[in-house]
Amino acid sequence: MRKIYLFSISLLPLMTSSGMIYSVLPLYLSKELGAQEMQVGMLFTVGAATGASASIILGKIADKIGRKPLVIFSQSFFALVMLLYSSINSYIYAFPIHVIEGFAWAMIATAAPALVADLAGRNRRGEAIGIYNTTWNLGWVVGPFLGGTLAHLYGFRLTFKLSFLMIAIGTVLTFLLVDERKFLSKT
Repeated sequence: MRKIYLFSISLLPLMTSSGMIYSVLPLYLSKELGAQEMQVGMLFTVGAATGASASIILGKIADKIGRKPLVIFSQSFFALVMLLYSSINSYIYAFPIHVIEGFAWAMIATAAPALVADLAGRNRRGEAIGIYNTTWNLGWVVGPFLGGTLAHLYGFRLTFKLSFLMIAIGTVLTFLLVDERKFLSKT
């Protein structure tokens, strides 16, 4: 289970960051970037549609090249998304960012649970998924409060930049701590 804990720890910054950002993103889009309620809804729809359309192919890619590369790509895309959010001046620019974000969610949602199952082995998959889900939920316990507080005290843009930094640290941790070599197919 040590491998599961290490992997989960490497994802905690992303999960906390997602809680931070999604709790304030609609406010940022409307208050600072001028989006109306319907436009905010459309932005989230674009991201979800991207994720839904990419998930199956990303699952096949994860089987071919491994889960860890997709997790790292996903974390990298999320970090990029945070930097982009911090620098835009109109909600229109959030549409392509949401496409990238939807793609990143599809990658992490496909590759991370598969990697957890691989690392756990046959007899401890349920426990391993429980550890992974606990990490996900802990990020969402801490993240919204942290995001709301930071946005209130320091503004949305600094909150996005801090989120970028957190995700970058998590990406490095994934690269250094997670070893999936024995699970890669020889075909």
